[in-house]
Amino acid sequence: MTTLISRDELKAAIETGSVTVVDALGGMYYDQQHLPGALPLVAADVPTQASQLLPDKTAEIVTYCSNEACPNSQNVANLLNAAVYTNVRKYREGIQDWNEAGLPVESGVFADA
Repeated sequence: MTTLISRDELKAAIETGSVTVVDALGGMYYDQQHLPGALPLVAADVPTQASQLLPDKTAEIVTYCSNEACPNSQNVANLLNAAVYTNVRKYREGIQDWNEAGLPVESGVFADA
């Protein structure tokens, strides 16, 4: 099982820029709203896009999806772990919890640099 991260820990890590956040919902859900700085990466795209989006396999990475019932964040975390990413955590409560806490979100289509 992937190590969990709390909302407060994640908020602090985002503010300091010490984490790469991965939105496991992707598509229109990502476009509508995502955590600040989050990259879209769904399970089906991990094999072809992870190395490009996440070149440092030792960097702190946090996956999230909609809420505790959503399996997407765990699925992406499992695939990243299998691809030898060594510091993957999961924000189990997801964007629903983030929104309910009144924390900022971003919207818009991901523009790969």
